[in-house]
Amino acid sequence: MRNSDEASDSQSQEDAAFTERIKDLRVLARKYAIKNAADFGKASSKNVMAKVMQEAKGSGVAITEISSIVEQEVTTVNAMGKESISKEYSLFEKEFEEKAKETAIKSAQHDLSIDGAEKGKVITRFPPEPGGYIHIGNAKQSILSDEIARLYDGKINLYFDDTNPEKCRQEYVDQIKVDTAWLGIKFAEEYYASDSIDEIYKAGRKLIETGKAYACMCSEEEIKVRREKLEECKHRGSSRDENMAIFNDMLSGKYKESDVIIRMMGDMKSQNASFRDPTLFRIKKANHYRHGEKYIVWPTYHMNTPIIDSIHGVTDVVRGKEYEIWEDVNKSLLESLGIKPPRMHYEARLNIKGTTTAKREIRKLISDGIVMGWDDPRLPTIAGLRRRGIQPNAIRKFVLRFGMSKTDGIVGIDMLLAENKKIIDPIAKHLFFVPSPREIAIEGAKTEVEIPLNPYENKETRKYSTGTDFYIPGDDAENLKEGDIIRLKNLFNASIVSTSDKIFAKKAGEGTGKSVQWVSKENSIKARVLIPSDLYKEDGTINPDSLSYVDGYIEAFASKLEEGDIAQFERFGYCILDNKEKMSFILISK
Repeated sequence: MRNSDEASDSQSQEDAAFTERIKDLRVLARKYAIKNAADFGKASSKNVMAKVMQEAKGSGVAITEISSIVEQEVTTVNAMGKESISKEYSLFEKEFEEKAKETAIKSAQHDLSIDGAEKGKVITRFPPEPGGYIHIGNAKQSILSDEIARLYDGKINLYFDDTNPEKCRQEYVDQIKVDTAWLGIKFAEEYYASDSIDEIYKAGRKLIETGKAYACMCSEEEIKVRREKLEECKHRGSSRDENMAIFNDMLSGKYKESDVIIRMMGDMKSQNASFRDPTLFRIKKANHYRHGEKYIVWPTYHMNTPIIDSIHGVTDVVRGKEYEIWEDVNKSLLESLGIKPPRMHYEARLNIKGTTTAKREIRKLISDGIVMGWDDPRLPTIAGLRRRGIQPNAIRKFVLRFGMSKTDGIVGIDMLLAENKKIIDPIAKHLFFVPSPREIAIEGAKTEVEIPLNPYENKETRKYSTGTDFYIPGDDAENLKEGDIIRLKNLFNASIVSTSDKIFAKKAGEGTGKSVQWVSKENSIKARVLIPSDLYKEDGTINPDSLSYVDGYIEAFASKLEEGDIAQFERFGYCILDNKEKMSFILISK
């Protein structure tokens, strides 16, 4: 009897333990269902099941049992109102945030960890030249720099490389600040290369004094030929005193532009062309947006940037791998100036198929009237992507998918649009838009209708009183014939009586008919949707059809939208309101 009792007790304990596991799985399924519904408006059994299974390994509960639990919890949650879901989610929101943070840290450590980096001792920087608007490639550099700084509890600085007075403008400085703030980057410091010119002049004098730099009066063509032939410049043998006198005369304005430059004493026999005595200073007498005519001798990027980085204690630099050929130049300069080099991290360029990130090319597109400006939705500038309805978190996630890879590639914008869709889908209001409209009169159609603004939650709605006249899409109207039944979504069926310039129908009873979009004529607004596509064709020529448009009618609720609001035009696509006065939208994606 004792053995029987022990066996019975053991079975009871196992049953109790199993019951507890079932209870725990039900709590887990409920949490993930609530989380999924809070994120996307409606819980998905497939998504919840995947999350629960990750944590249910080794539970001893059959998959069929777990699936049944998940289905029950998802059904319960989807029957709840939005307020109830939000209230319940708030109970364990912090728990999910902590998990997300841990996952982000592990991901960042995998892709962005740095040998030798210490917590609290990492300083990165983003160094745009304010000669245009920043683009997706610049965003990659800034976001990676930001992520590294976050990973090591460090900081990121904003450094304007503004030593080309011919290109740099305050307009671009202001826009770069707007765009980086929109991307969610918070800079610890902001500084300008042009504010440290005197420090850079001191460094230039030191290079000349130590024989590491010299004055060259050769023509551009002669310099080019000698570099190609690996021949040394005829001015390379000038004395240090001569070189210093020429540098002083440059500063005093004695020389004209292109008369003379200061070059680094590199290696004219080097297989690396960038190391063949690169230019360090040149004369540019253009008015500088920040300093006017105070300076006429300007350093190149490779002269001023190492010095500026040293002044501000930069420890880690993220650069495009195309700059890797300048590694020898940077090392030589830093060594000559006694400056400790930062850690260099080279990453591949991020190019999007069918467009361009080249600022010179974008300027020409603007001047030729091919694009509307730097914020044209066909351009990969941050302003252009924002205007097109791309969200900052979509750009960050898109960039981080590539990490610090050094493999160049051209990706389609579809990958970015897919990331964006995940973000805008739960928040976009669903509206009716009728492209290329045809008018239809429906006998007996006067009615009151209330339609949810989002099909996943019925709390917010719009109400209309309809008359007998409607607009339906031209494509839907094209093949209609007498006797056809159509279904006006969320409204009623209609039977086609005749088709001409104006279609006539009468309200019909129950039945299966072709579903068509509609807008009530008396509750409609004229609207236009701009449709951006690839700016360039496969052969590299301009695509004349890169920006098309569709005219139509949108339901009157659209008048409540503000510029920048995003809506899903059902059966058409996600659109952003670009100009409220003209009721002009831009298509984001299908």
